[in-house]
Amino acid sequence: MDKIPMTQGGHTALETELKHLKSEERPAIIRAISEAREHGDLSENAEYHSAKEKQSFIEGRIKEIEGIISLAEVIDPKTLSGTIKFGATVTLVDEDTDEEKTYQIVGEHEASIEAGLLNIKSPIARALIGKEEGDSVEVRTPGGDRSYEVLKIDFI
Repeated sequence: MDKIPMTQGGHTALETELKHLKSEERPAIIRAISEAREHGDLSENAEYHSAKEKQSFIEGRIKEIEGIISLAEVIDPKTLSGTIKFGATVTLVDEDTDEEKTYQIVGEHEASIEAGLLNIKSPIARALIGKEEGDSVEVRTPGGDRSYEVLKIDFI
């Protein structure tokens, strides 16, 4: 299998979520299932079925995170420089609206556009890879074509 690139922050967040699921969520759902069993007939016990469904979700998420972590390749952006690549923090200006935006290009499992973390596989990130400060970039997005100018590249 291919390695999954991610930043140290993304890796740490996944490890924290995994620890929380194993140490808090899993024991809590086991208690909830046990309590629901005590209520008798399981075939008509909504609490039991709800708890079992939640347990299935938690166990699935634990396996998913363990798989991601096992394939993770943690990349430290501070060791990089040059053109835009994974880990770069890029400040762009929309050439139509003059709106400035700053994004860090990260792995798909840590991406959050609201937090300025741009998925490496997104149209904007793919268009930015290999560009330098001052370059103009045309991006085809679901909302239409956009033009951006690269103002600044940081590896922090």
